Amino acid sequence: MSRVDASVFRVRLFSSRGYLRQKCNYCGSYFWSIIERDDCGDVPCTDYTFLNISSKKRLSYKEVRNLFLEFFKKRGHEVVEPKPVVARWREDLYLTIASIVVFQPHVTSGLVPPPANPLVIAQPCIRLEDIDSVGYTFGRHLTNFIMGGHHAFNYKDKFVYWTDETVEYAYEFFVEELGIPEDEVTFKESWWEGGGNAGPCFEVSVGGLELATLVFMMYKTTGDSYEELPLKIVDTGYGIERIAWFLQKTPTAFHAVYGELLTEFHKALSLSEPKRDILIATLLNLSKIKSGSRDTLYMLVSQRLGLPVRDVEEQLSKVFDLYAILDHTKTIALMLSDGIVPSNSGEGYLARLVIRRTLRRLNRLNKEIKLAELIARQLSYWSDMYPNMARVRDRVLEMVELEEERYRGVLSKVSAIASKFSSRVPSIDELVEIYDSHGIPPEILAEEIEKKYGKEIEVPENFYSVVASRHSRPKVLKEVEEVKLPKDVVEWASRYPSTESLFHIDQYIRRFKARVLGVYEKYVVLDRTAFYPEGGGQLGDRGYLYIDGKVLKVLDTKKVENVVVHVVDSTEGLNEGVEIEGEIDWVARYRRMRHHTATHILLGALRRVLGDHIWQAGAEKTELKARLDVTHYKMLTDEEITKIEELANNIIDNAMDVKIQFLPKNDAEKLYGFTLYQGGVPMTSTIRVVEIPGWDAQACFGTHVKNTSEVGAIKIVNVEKIADGIIRFEYTVATVVPLYAHDLENKLQNIAKALNVSSAEVDKRIPSFV
Repeated sequence: MSRVDASVFRVRLFSSRGYLRQKCNYCGSYFWSIIERDDCGDVPCTDYTFLNISSKKRLSYKEVRNLFLEFFKKRGHEVVEPKPVVARWREDLYLTIASIVVFQPHVTSGLVPPPANPLVIAQPCIRLEDIDSVGYTFGRHLTNFIMGGHHAFNYKDKFVYWTDETVEYAYEFFVEELGIPEDEVTFKESWWEGGGNAGPCFEVSVGGLELATLVFMMYKTTGDSYEELPLKIVDTGYGIERIAWFLQKTPTAFHAVYGELLTEFHKALSLSEPKRDILIATLLNLSKIKSGSRDTLYMLVSQRLGLPVRDVEEQLSKVFDLYAILDHTKTIALMLSDGIVPSNSGEGYLARLVIRRTLRRLNRLNKEIKLAELIARQLSYWSDMYPNMARVRDRVLEMVELEEERYRGVLSKVSAIASKFSSRVPSIDELVEIYDSHGIPPEILAEEIEKKYGKEIEVPENFYSVVASRHSRPKVLKEVEEVKLPKDVVEWASRYPSTESLFHIDQYIRRFKARVLGVYEKYVVLDRTAFYPEGGGQLGDRGYLYIDGKVLKVLDTKKVENVVVHVVDSTEGLNEGVEIEGEIDWVARYRRMRHHTATHILLGALRRVLGDHIWQAGAEKTELKARLDVTHYKMLTDEEITKIEELANNIIDNAMDVKIQFLPKNDAEKLYGFTLYQGGVPMTSTIRVVEIPGWDAQACFGTHVKNTSEVGAIKIVNVEKIADGIIRFEYTVATVVPLYAHDLENKLQNIAKALNVSSAEVDKRIPSFV
C-alpha cells in the first residue's frame, strides 16, 4: 500500500455524497462510509449482520447473474461470452481464477485489443487455495464461483472510464438497483495482485460480507518488482454467489446457490439438515473465530443455544462435509466438462486433488453412494447454464468412475507406506511427498500410523490448500524452444533484427540468397532464410551455405525470439555483409512437412473418436517418424486405434487443401476457439493459423504441405501410456510407410526361421510356445 498515491481513493462519489474516510479500529485499514463507524464493514472486524439488512429484491442465483449482465449492458458494456475454467490461453496458469485472467497477458500488456471496450462478463472460476475452508465457512469460501466482471481498458489515446465511474457503478448497482441501505455499504482501501498484474482497489462490503472488489490495475508484476502498464485497466469482481446469499438471507451460501440440489444431496447422503437456529448461530459465530478453530466454534454455538457441545459437533461436522461435497462435485463437473483429464501433473493433478478430497469426505460420512451419482446430479442441474455438461456427460461420468476405482487402489497401499514410519513421525514435507507420489490422503495415513504404531500425527488444517497452491501453475514455464542454445549465443543473437522467414512466404523454397548479419563461433545470423528453425516439435533444417566456391554445412537451425540462428560446421568466409546462397536438405524437410501436417490430421481424428478433452501434451516431427502425446484417461482399444487411423487416412484421400492465414488473435479465437493453442500460445497480436477446413485449425509456426494428399498415408506404429493421463501415438507417413512395412516383414521372417515355419504360419505356431 505504500506505493499507492492516496488520491486514487478520493473519488467523485465520496465527495458529492459526503462520505467519510475513516480508519478501522480493528485492522487499521482506511475505508469510506457515509456514516461514522469504528469498523471497516468486513469480518473479522465486524459480525455477520447482513441477514438483518434489508434490500428491495430477492433473486435466485441465476437471476443475480442475469441482472448483473443486464445492468452493465444498459450502461454501454458489451456482454462477452465466458471462457472455460481451464486457462488454455495461458502457459503460466492452469485454471481461470478470476475474470481478468481471460484477458491476461495479451490484452493487459497492450499487445492485443480487448474483444470489446468496455465489456462485462460472468466468468466461471475455480480457485483451490482455500479448499480446506470450504463448507466450514458456510460459503464465504468456495472452490468454484462466478465472478461478475465489468472491465474498461484505458489507453493513452483512448480513455473509457476509471475510478470515479467504477465506484459510481457499484453505488448504483448495490444501493439503487438492489436497494441496499447506503449507510450499510463500506468501501475499504486495499491492494490487489494476481495473474501477473497489480493495483489499488476498493473492497465493497455490506454487513460483514464482501460483495465486490474494484481493482484499478496499473502494474505488471515480476517477482517483487512492479512495472507500470502501458494502459490502465478497470478490473472488477462482483461475487455472484455472495450477492445471491445476501439477497435471499439464507443461513449459508449453499442454500442460495444450490437450492433444490442441496435438498437432493441431503437425501442422497441420508443426512438431515440441522435446524435453522443452529445454522444461524453458527453463521453469527463464524465471524468471531479464525479458520480451523472448529472446537471453539462448537463451544460458542452450544453456549448460544444451550445445547451439549457433542450434539452441536455431530450435526455441524456432517453438514460441513456435505457442503464441501456439494461444492467440490460442481467443481469436478466444471473441470472435466471443460476438458481436464485427471492425472498426476498439471491441471489434471488439481482435478484429481478435488476428486480424492471429495471421496475422502464421502468415506468420512460412511456413505456407500458412488461419486459419479452425485456428479450426475450436478451435470443435470447446471446443464442449462453450462450446455456443454449435457454433451459430455457420459465421458465425465466414466472418468469419475475410473478415478474412484484408482482411489481404492491407492488406499490398498496405505498399510505398506505406514510401515515406513513405525519408529518415527513423518514430517509435513513427507506427507506432501507421499500425497504427490502415491495419492494417499495425509489424514488416512495418520490414522493408520496411529492405529498400528500408536504415534499421533497432526495434519495441518490447510494441508490441501498448501498443496493446491504449490501446483496452481507450472513449476517451470514452457521454455521457448529456440533457447536450446548457450546463454552467450542467445544474448548475441538477440541483438539482431528479426529474420525474414522465407519458409513462411513459400514453404517449398529450396534455394535462396541472403546477406550475413553476424557470425559468432559456429553460429550465423542472416537477414533472410529458408531454413526452418526448431519449434513446435518440428526439428530444425539442415543443408548448405555456398560462398566463394566453398560449401559450408548447416548442421541445425534454432530460433531466438524472431532471429533465426544457423549452426554451421565452419564459418570460413562468413563475414558480416557478404552475400551467400543457401540450400536446405529438401528430402528431410519435405518428410518433416508431411509428418507435421499428419500430426494436425491425427489430432482431428483423435478428438472425433475419443472426445474434445484430447489436448496435445507434446509432439515431435522427424524425417522417419513422428510422435504425438495427448491427454486421455485410459488406454485405447484396437477398434479405437483402427477407427482413428481410418479417419485420418480419409482426410488424406479427400485431398483437402491446407489453408494458412495470419489473423488478429481475437478474430482467430472467435472463429476456431481455444483448440487453436494445442501446440502452444504465441505471444503475438496476430496468429498464423494452419487449417484443414472443417477438420482442424491450430496456431502453428511450422511448415506444411499444400494438400493433405501429399501426406500419402498415415500408419500408427505404436500407442502406449507414457504417464498417468497421457497417451503417446507414434506414426509414420508416405514413403516411410513401406520402410516400416519392410522392417516388420524382416522381423516376421526372422521369427519364422527361428520357429522353422513359413511367415504365413507364425500366428498358428506361436500359441504352442505360450
